[in-house]
Amino acid sequence: MASSENPTSVEYIKHHLQNAQVCKTDEGWVWNHCQEAGFWTFNIDSLLFSFILGALFCFSFWRVAKNAKIENPGRWQSFVEMTVEFVDKSVKDTFHGRNPLIAPLALTIFVWIFLMNLMDLVPVDLLPWAANQAGAEYLKVVPTTDANITFSLSLGVFLLIIFYSIKVKGIGGFIAELTLHPFSSKNKFVQVLLIPVNFLMESIGLLAKPVSLALRLFGNLYAGELIFILIAVLMSAGIGGIVGGGISYMIWAIFHILVIVLQAFIFMMLTIVYLSMAHEDH
Repeated sequence: MASSENPTSVEYIKHHLQNAQVCKTDEGWVWNHCQEAGFWTFNIDSLLFSFILGALFCFSFWRVAKNAKIENPGRWQSFVEMTVEFVDKSVKDTFHGRNPLIAPLALTIFVWIFLMNLMDLVPVDLLPWAANQAGAEYLKVVPTTDANITFSLSLGVFLLIIFYSIKVKGIGGFIAELTLHPFSSKNKFVQVLLIPVNFLMESIGLLAKPVSLALRLFGNLYAGELIFILIAVLMSAGIGGIVGGGISYMIWAIFHILVIVLQAFIFMMLTIVYLSMAHEDH
């Protein structure tokens, strides 16, 4: 709930888009009111839900692996096996190198992002209201609507791209890939002149990978959450009535399920593609 008893629509929307934060100021560490705190600001709710969902994924899949049955597997075991087989097939079809890390990484990315996206289907007022009753002023429950989380994921992928590019190609091969492509010439003098152009183009392409990964995921989920909030605002204002608002909410939720799964899949597939490119030695 918003800080005022009868918030306006703008206050309601701003309140639901505000993270619970802790930050370091001249007076020490403080909760919320961190607009001018600078670098040392942590979105506690995003970190908390990310950790809980990641732990839930690890524990549930570990239990299935530990108690797996060959005969008469349960529904949850069957679902986990289908998910693992789907990710494994996607890796085999896309990744052309040999690296035992890629399939587990792809599975982790897909399931973890899916679970974080899935939080968008929780009614927008439910958990913030519960947090407000416990004394928390703000609570934002969808980690992937926080650009800090999506950029953290994409930067992790980016570091793996750099690591495997250097490991597979060597530092000289990696530098050559940035400076000798896409334009080349048999004339040595012309080739030297083309190095700055190649380096600029390849650097932009390399840096665009984590930026596009992060912004695509963040933008789609942020927009989805905003639509849920706007539907809630219309319902609270009596526009369309409770029934009309509820139907609108359900229709958007059904459509949004596709967005939730698709964005997790796209992030996973692009990660596999980028790491496959990093393993290619020309």
